[in-house]
Amino acid sequence: MPTLTGEAVVVEGPPGDGSAFVEWVRPHVGAMARLAGRLGVGADRDDIVQEALARAWVKRSQYDGSRGTASAWLLAITADQARKAVKRVRPAGVLEEYDGPGVRPDVEGRIDVGQALGELPARQRLAVDCFYFADLSVADTAAVMGCSEGTVKSTLSDARARLRTLLEVSE
Repeated sequence: MPTLTGEAVVVEGPPGDGSAFVEWVRPHVGAMARLAGRLGVGADRDDIVQEALARAWVKRSQYDGSRGTASAWLLAITADQARKAVKRVRPAGVLEEYDGPGVRPDVEGRIDVGQALGELPARQRLAVDCFYFADLSVADTAAVMGCSEGTVKSTLSDARARLRTLLEVSE
């Protein structure tokens, strides 16, 4: 990729030695943990991040900085590991119905955004999680999702429209 002066820009990938690799991934671990927590419901967030980091170490030679940022590459691996972890989680036993005090009036009007997000299709939920919760740019979200920026914008628009419908409060 040439610069304005015509010089080639060298995109550095992950370092080959352990301590340098740790320093290379350190700025991205927080975003990886947030995404793992959002996508890996029912699974251990730290295990997902650990698996993602191990996978990144093994596949470090495949990183191509011209296709996206280090953050997007690491978050794509994290999203993949979260999907795998959720598939491995066994459903918990059904809880018996709680016959406690009735719903408090101040809670009745609350909107459960988490539940509404859970009702989104997986692709829309991934786009929302990456863009809004992991604070990725549209370009980085596209890299995580493996699609174009226009597709991310369209998916986010569809997700917002669906959430508006799900969260609509009738008076």
